[in-house]
Amino acid sequence: MLGLKLVRLIERNSETLSRGLAQEISKSEHTSDFRKIPPQDLQLAATEVYRNLGEWLLQKTEGDIAERFRAIAARRFSEGISLHQSVWVLMLTRDRLLHFLRREAFCDSIVELHGELELHQLLNQFFDRAVYYAILGYDEARQNNTKGDLRRARDLAVSIGLMSPHSPATKVFED
Repeated sequence: MLGLKLVRLIERNSETLSRGLAQEISKSEHTSDFRKIPPQDLQLAATEVYRNLGEWLLQKTEGDIAERFRAIAARRFSEGISLHQSVWVLMLTRDRLLHFLRREAFCDSIVELHGELELHQLLNQFFDRAVYYAILGYDEARQNNTKGDLRRARDLAVSIGLMSPHSPATKVFED
């Protein structure tokens, strides 16, 4: 990959990038739900992506991305973070990277320019997939939460004698 030098530059600067991202998230009106999460936790999550960017772009499969971002989405859902704010954070994460690259990467040749363009394409593809799987993760978490609410309602109805535990109506609550 021609942009490997740029990936390594990002990885070397992962702490600075993630610290700035955590500050931006804590101040943005678009990410107010994230104030529930300690800044050091936000920074740690961003550092994990930035520090391992080469691995995410070159070695991880779409399945790996799906697994990771569905899990993150489920956790954020349980923390009371809204979907639109989670997507905004992913966009901020990408935009911070692209801004860093524009500021730090100087192309001396057409080959280096090609590498930078290739990296931009890979980054956009990665973050597009992250957004997609985060949305799926939120949908799954919401469905699981709804099923849990229905089960609790059924259990309450059975416990106070409004429903029989073996009635056909309880089947509605089981799947």
